Amino acid sequence: MTWNWKEQRQKKAFLALADGSVFRGYSVGANRDTVGEIVFNTGMTGYQEILSDPSYNGQFVLMTYPEIGNTGVNSDDMESRGFCANGLIVHAMNVPSNWRSEASLAQFLQQHGIPAIAGIDTRVLTAKLRDQGSTKAFMCVSGNLAPEDAVEQAVQWPGLDGQDYAGRVTCETIHAWDPTGEQSRSWDHPDEPLPPADMKIVAYDFGMKRNIPRSLRRHGFAVTVVPAHTTAAEVLALEPDGVFLSNGPADPAAVTYAVDAARELLGKVPLMGICLGHQLLGLATGAATYRLKFGHHGCNHPVKDLATSAVEITSQNHNFAVAADTLNGSAVEITHINLNDETVEGIRHRTEPMFAVQYHPEACPGPHDAGHLFQRFRQLILNA
Repeated sequence: MTWNWKEQRQKKAFLALADGSVFRGYSVGANRDTVGEIVFNTGMTGYQEILSDPSYNGQFVLMTYPEIGNTGVNSDDMESRGFCANGLIVHAMNVPSNWRSEASLAQFLQQHGIPAIAGIDTRVLTAKLRDQGSTKAFMCVSGNLAPEDAVEQAVQWPGLDGQDYAGRVTCETIHAWDPTGEQSRSWDHPDEPLPPADMKIVAYDFGMKRNIPRSLRRHGFAVTVVPAHTTAAEVLALEPDGVFLSNGPADPAAVTYAVDAARELLGKVPLMGICLGHQLLGLATGAATYRLKFGHHGCNHPVKDLATSAVEITSQNHNFAVAADTLNGSAVEITHINLNDETVEGIRHRTEPMFAVQYHPEACPGPHDAGHLFQRFRQLILNA
């Protein structure tokens, strides 16, 4: 990127929070002003996968790690068609120095129309969100708006509560994932053979990251991806061996059509859900969901398996959670908890073939501790 020292000194770009706070910096992305909800991500790396995760739609991602952009951007590490977050907030945007880099992060943000701001004290802003909770904000990088007007824009924005964003980021048509296997092979081991695709899976796309169907294919599943609004009847007509409910953005209680579909599928076909899919299955079994104070966003969240007492470090990205005290204990069992705040991280049905986790076993970015859950899905299908 080209360094504009005058702009950095003057700090014309700013974030205006709904509570009236203003954080000043300089623009390092697209020259476009917009609204969003600020959430902080505690990962030290993986910014490309984070920004291209559709679950961040509607949000400004604040990276707590201060130096961002070092490894650039490349086509192999995209988790969707483009960058999905509403904006990016960093302390320092760096010039890339990595052999896999095809463009700088700043260049890619500009190409995809995503605004970004650097030069602010991200530690202060993170502490504010930790203490007061995630907040609505307006990012002004054009210099065309007064701070007080930007604050009003943030206040007036409806936010993410009660909003169906899954319908905005889902695919448009039913399609087979990677029938040739080319996209499911590792970039560093392209000649490594994939296992036979001997089980048919239908995967709901509520904002699904690419590494989810890639991981399913690597575990022997032939994956058919369907849009968020696909009915249970349409899914069953495809005669799958199992159904997978993906991650996605915003408020699960607003995705009522998906809850209805999950409720109808329960007991008719083995089910696995992650992230938003976990919340939808919780709602389908009679539980309620609620908003977390500042959500779980990062690749270093400890989760305990209550059956084995094993602890896994997990990748997470969600603002809502299943309320433990609303679960029907006679039908649904809590299987995992978050060791930071003891929120529900996993459930399973006691009599029907269904389980779900709040975290991301496919990672990208993040550790692979939970990757075994895809094999658990295979076993669930075999035992059904």
